[in-house]
Amino acid sequence: MQVKGSKEIRAGVLDSGLCTGCGACVSLCPYYATHKGKTVMHFSCTREEGRCHAHCPRAEVNLDRISSQFFGEEYSASPFGSYINIHSARAGDKAGVSGFQTAGTVSALIKFALEKGYIDSAVLTKNEEGFGVPFVIDNPGDVEKASGSRYSVSPTVKGVNDAINSGRRKIGAVGTPCQTLAVAQLRGNPLKQEGFTDPIALSIGLFCTWALTASDFTALMKSMGDISTIRKLDIPPPPASSMEIETGNKSYIIPLDDIRKLIPEACSYCHDMTAEFADISVGVYEGKTKQNIAIIRTERGRKIFEEAVNAGYLETEKIPEEAIAPLAAASMNKKKKGLGKLAGANLINSETGHTVIRMKKSTLESILKGGASCC
Repeated sequence: MQVKGSKEIRAGVLDSGLCTGCGACVSLCPYYATHKGKTVMHFSCTREEGRCHAHCPRAEVNLDRISSQFFGEEYSASPFGSYINIHSARAGDKAGVSGFQTAGTVSALIKFALEKGYIDSAVLTKNEEGFGVPFVIDNPGDVEKASGSRYSVSPTVKGVNDAINSGRRKIGAVGTPCQTLAVAQLRGNPLKQEGFTDPIALSIGLFCTWALTASDFTALMKSMGDISTIRKLDIPPPPASSMEIETGNKSYIIPLDDIRKLIPEACSYCHDMTAEFADISVGVYEGKTKQNIAIIRTERGRKIFEEAVNAGYLETEKIPEEAIAPLAAASMNKKKKGLGKLAGANLINSETGHTVIRMKKSTLESILKGGASCC
């Protein structure tokens, strides 16, 4: 991995429209800040190497290196990346959580991990008048403050940096694919710091196809009324093609065609739908509104997930292969589109300019031509 500095981040990521607003560079030094979902750089920095570049999910991401480190194998053309097994899951009665949007799997996992001491804190994202805001919790009772779906960009990894800066060293992090990739970069100790220990005790990734720029999304919400009264945001699975919004006393339906106009260009370069570098990835089970799909990726994730099931915090069911196929197809389609666009812009394996991804040419070609089967 070729680590560079903030000059390269500004030119290659911020000014070029590649920034996802994940917050990985914020709270590392005073030069970066986040405002309404956008990352800005206040002053120039002369450091030739910095954590801002080393942790960024849009700069020199070596997929083989990260995959080998976390899964013991190189990055493959699989739609889901590396994983152990896939479950249908939902929160169990013992979890005692409520207010979740679909099945509550993430809330139940975080609550279990906190109560059992697997993590000492958790970095979640809550809604503040339409904006996603990271916050750190230590109390399992605070999990429900982050329940529900958000569709705007959030600098969640800033919360991870804040937790580390405060001395926490058994952190549970919940984030979207780009945020989870930034956390994976951090966990890999890219600057080879002596005495480094992985501060992340559990990484949970959320399925994601896109997120809206927070300012645009909030403007859309405000056009419908008082956004402080929004109770629920949801995009039902196909054949529905709209976003449903519930406020204190009204409901709205917005066609997805209107929503898609607000999707930032940075999302079109993303190749990861299922948060491939998490310990556990969780998302919507199409056609099953009261269940999630959970992809177990690491032994750490498997152990915590199974213990949560045995303790009654989670309930699981066998998931048929035909139920996985639509997700695999959608995930592979996102890979092909994202990697294809990166390759077309010479942002993969570039030796002369900015590079977002480094990966084997043969793996890239396999994905672009069709990829591997899911299971």
